[in-house]
Amino acid sequence: MNKDMRMALAFMKMHGLGNDFVVLDNRAREFPITPNLAKAIGSRQTGIGFDQLAAIYRENDKTRLRFWNADGSVSGACGNATRCIARYLMDEFSTDRIELHTDRGELIAIDAGNGLTSVNMGHPQTEWHEIPLARAIDTLELPIDGSPTATGMGNPHCTFFVENAEEIDLGAFGPAIERNPLFPERTNVQVATVMEKNHMRVRVWERGAGITMASGSSSCAVAVAAVRRGFAGPNVRVELDGGALDIEWRDDGVWMTGPTMHVCSGTITEEFLAGAT
Repeated sequence: MNKDMRMALAFMKMHGLGNDFVVLDNRAREFPITPNLAKAIGSRQTGIGFDQLAAIYRENDKTRLRFWNADGSVSGACGNATRCIARYLMDEFSTDRIELHTDRGELIAIDAGNGLTSVNMGHPQTEWHEIPLARAIDTLELPIDGSPTATGMGNPHCTFFVENAEEIDLGAFGPAIERNPLFPERTNVQVATVMEKNHMRVRVWERGAGITMASGSSSCAVAVAAVRRGFAGPNVRVELDGGALDIEWRDDGVWMTGPTMHVCSGTITEEFLAGAT
């Protein structure tokens, strides 16, 4: 066994509206995370199970987050995990504001009161090469049946506005769109119904994870797409399977506000780690 694997690994289980995460705090002891290990931990049958794995690092006096999907692939952003970790760290440091560094850039999170946490997910990416798409094309209405809108939030998103999101067979629809050739890095998929102006009912298929009860970056992408399509103003309530997030597209970025939950803390055994790497 590799010497780095000879100790049990501490973890935390967290969720935001049922969008669930395993969080590893690598600030004191950096544990190597491989795609195989992420996939093994992510199994809901033989591991712990998660929508995303998140790890906290201390680099150059900055707190950095990295994310992996349940299939072992890397994710550039995860809004709900960022909010959960921000709440954990704000409680640790007795502060109401914290800066977190991700592949998406520097994200600011604040205590929004009443048990809610807000994070600025940065400016949306609406140019084809930023998202990215496979070729230069109008991102407002893609040449895909249903004319979805493409948005980047540090990861790619494809939002369909439909009459009734509940009637979509997301288990079949999601993976087909995820791997559409227009998205060279695959894409997250949302089906959204406009309940009324500024109020969306949304269901989510996450790239590398499947159907999830909620998704922070997806909610931000839906809100941005709704504003661009004229379905909403800058303040949007997004109703997901697991509950509601409030999204506000401001001059400084897209802010997301909602509840978080630290479910439990535990350890992953040496035996599991030895077989998972």
